[in-house]
Amino acid sequence: MPEDHGTTQRHVAGLPQSLIVLWGFLFVVWLVVNSSVEPPIIATGALASLAVAGIFVRRGDVWRIGLTPRKVFHFLAYTGVFLVELVKANISMLGYVYAPRIDIRPGIVKVRMPLKSPIGRLALANSIALTPGSLVMDLRGEALFIHWLDVKTTDPEEATRMIIGPFEKHLGAVFG
Repeated sequence: MPEDHGTTQRHVAGLPQSLIVLWGFLFVVWLVVNSSVEPPIIATGALASLAVAGIFVRRGDVWRIGLTPRKVFHFLAYTGVFLVELVKANISMLGYVYAPRIDIRPGIVKVRMPLKSPIGRLALANSIALTPGSLVMDLRGEALFIHWLDVKTTDPEEATRMIIGPFEKHLGAVFG
């Protein structure tokens, strides 16, 4: 029985900070999606974000992310890098769509998964999947298998540098 008590103590540690961080993130997403600062929208978003954050933080340790100025900086830098990569991928897709002849080499490439935390892996996989032209197919141990619309290289190290490189530094600093 004492072991269960220790587990409960570990589970509760860091709860307020994790709750505040996740609530703040969800609330900002709510405001951006609604693009309104009307009092009813703000109140609804604050309550809904708090409820969802409370459920997620209490149900698992995945959302236990310590908030430091360094992590905030790297998260903001990651957001900027992601937006740049998103625009570059969309412009590249425009080139494929409007080209008189589609010259692509689709395939599945294996890349190295540098992140260890589940939330960091999720963020990286979603970053790859949200940029047009690539889709995460599978994660096996330390390897990601990615469907790439136009395979530039089959060398795992070079593919890792090209696909994961822009995100790795900042996501690693935030999530580990």
